[in-house]
Amino acid sequence: MKKFILAALLCFGVNGFAQLVQFGPQLSYNITSPITDDFSTKNSGTGMGAAAFVRVNIFLFYGQGEIGYSKSKFSLAQSGIGETEYELAGADATLIAGFRIIPLGKLGNVRLFVGYNWKNNSDISSNNNLNPVDFENSNSSVLGGVGVDLWRVTVEYRYLAGLSDLDASGRSIKTGASQLSVGFKFL
Repeated sequence: MKKFILAALLCFGVNGFAQLVQFGPQLSYNITSPITDDFSTKNSGTGMGAAAFVRVNIFLFYGQGEIGYSKSKFSLAQSGIGETEYELAGADATLIAGFRIIPLGKLGNVRLFVGYNWKNNSDISSNNNLNPVDFENSNSSVLGGVGVDLWRVTVEYRYLAGLSDLDASGRSIKTGASQLSVGFKFL
């Protein structure tokens, strides 16, 4: 009888922990736009990313941490001089705080969130007709978005507004990125 009670408590404990802490992989697709007044033409580019996330749920609120690797592309041009295409890649870390606005019962929920993203661009390459811009490696962004959890699948849209000036030469180049991600919760 003691073994049965211990096994039942263990099952309830694991189920409760699964509702409290969730983790899993996440893939993302992003569209990055340069934000600058120093160039005549700015073109957005696309990129991909992969990350792992951990989410802690407390009633209707949650906190989420992510660590991953992503790539982004965009181009800048000066009239009559030429165009430079940039590809940035590196590790990034994200902290998110949010709350569930529409509970869908056992099926899932709809969430709103805000957060902070830090990216270290360890690989910066350019293909250009212009002189390349000296880029800073570190980029900070604030973000906001909406997510949907359906069973163990998470789908999120977020917008990352760059805070860091990426141009080390004195001009101003920041990034804005729209990101769509799909993840899977193991717990």
